[in-house]
Amino acid sequence: MDEMSFRTLYDVQQLLKRYGTFVHLGKRKWDIELMFIEVKRLYESKMIDKKTFINAQLVLKREHRIEEEKEKDRSK
Repeated sequence: MDEMSFRTLYDVQQLLKRYGTFVHLGKRKWDIELMFIEVKRLYESKMIDKKTFINAQLVLKREHRIEEEKEKDRSK
């Protein structure tokens, strides 16, 4: 696989789309959590390399943290 740079959630969505995976559960946090699972599945199936896996996971972790902060702020 050619190397992709991951900066945004959109970049990770494009990676998943390459493999026919479209994620939309209706809540951004849930989408991110499912994307974690799907990216891990691609890596375990040797469809993506370790660097791609790690970069995608870093973006997903950051986005998940942002969503959790938003939820905390809303509950105040």
